[in-house]
Amino acid sequence: MGKIRVILYGVGAIGSLIAKFLLEKKGIEIVGAVDIVRNKVGKDLGKVLGLKRKLGIRVSNDVDSVLSKVKADIAVHATSPFLKDACPQIASIVKHGVNVVSTCEELSYPYVSKPKLAKELDTLAKKRDVTVLGTGINPGFLMDTFVITLTAVCQKIEKIEVVRIMNAVTRRLPFQKKIGAGLTVEEFQWKIEKKQITGHVGLEHSIAMIADALAWKLDKIIAGPLEPIIAKKSVKSKDIKVKAGGVAGLRQKAKGVMKNREVIVLDFQAYIGAEEGYDAVTIEGVPNIKQRIQPCVHGDIGTVAMIVNAIPKVINAPAGLLTMKDLPVPSAALEDMRKYLKT
Repeated sequence: MGKIRVILYGVGAIGSLIAKFLLEKKGIEIVGAVDIVRNKVGKDLGKVLGLKRKLGIRVSNDVDSVLSKVKADIAVHATSPFLKDACPQIASIVKHGVNVVSTCEELSYPYVSKPKLAKELDTLAKKRDVTVLGTGINPGFLMDTFVITLTAVCQKIEKIEVVRIMNAVTRRLPFQKKIGAGLTVEEFQWKIEKKQITGHVGLEHSIAMIADALAWKLDKIIAGPLEPIIAKKSVKSKDIKVKAGGVAGLRQKAKGVMKNREVIVLDFQAYIGAEEGYDAVTIEGVPNIKQRIQPCVHGDIGTVAMIVNAIPKVINAPAGLLTMKDLPVPSAALEDMRKYLKT
């Protein structure tokens, strides 16, 4: 059996981390790379990744050209969190009969925000007999798939609450800027109004996935406003200093309502100086479940792992646009990646 052949679509911050991890894995081979950033196009992938060796793969800005020259089993797509931007890119891969696993947050459960695009992508994937999956650490696991798995031991469920608190000191500078760290409250609000700060993408998608798994028909999903988390004292990361009274990060909440009751509540907090980072799931039911992961799972490391570990499961899966609840129980692929393929 030959190696699993992968092309990369997007070699930015996360895409590059995924690429480097793929280079460490047995039974898998990167056979092409695509990116639209001008200073990457035409360069050897090894140089783009900051390696000390060439990989013999030139980064292209034309996915059709790449896929017409190489045979690929799956594409790792890592560009935009928004499906309106990612969908044409993913469709261009699918048309070549290549499976896709993507970091696009909205793709984790697109039926809640972009049902028309989701249906079109599902139809195209089935026509080309390939599988498309959106996943990551959040959305993709901590606030949805992990929660769904914990419900398996419950006879009854009244309410689910999930809290993720991250100390943004451990994250990259772009993430720290994304959550508004270092701004004044006035600057934070202005950037929200101008949509320069969009916050976390995926809370509504995670709620919809959980509800679907439990066959709950929600009346509505309410996404609360972005709230600044104000620093009580001066705190700093490697690149950003936050004065007391300044914005250290943000908080977002979303709620799933059924029969006038909040049955699913997700609370996301990311800020510089969080003293206690954790991922917590509380299920009120029979029995009650209280599960806490501490410290919280690192976002970049977890996302890279989720994408790479999903590759054999996506290749094995039936055709169409799937979500994490449609796949077998997620697990690490520690050995030669070919061992996890169905024969």
